[in-house]
Amino acid sequence: MEEFISPGIYNLIIFVLAIYVGFHVVWNVTPALHTPLMAVTNAISAIVIVGAMLAAALTVTPLGKTMGTLAVALAAVNVFGGFLVTRRMLEMFKKKAPKAKVLPVETGAQK
Repeated sequence: MEEFISPGIYNLIIFVLAIYVGFHVVWNVTPALHTPLMAVTNAISAIVIVGAMLAAALTVTPLGKTMGTLAVALAAVNVFGGFLVTRRMLEMFKKKAPKAKVLPVETGAQK
């Protein structure tokens, strides 16, 4: 007799494995590669936006449309925030202009 496992269980297993692999991939990256990692993460989040749009478009239930719209909004916030963080990280490595020395201004009065 065949035993059937719910597709939800398969999805949960894939989700847990993705969390496990993602955790180890991110935490084992050397500090020199954090900026490229952020750029790749932003690209993946952009792909998630497209997937969420497609999923929302293909559902017929109001709950599915709502969840799809929420997924698109959260992924868009993630991409926007990721680009802001990446920009700030890159600005840390820019050379700053040397500060001009301020010379004291002499007044006409002699002491």
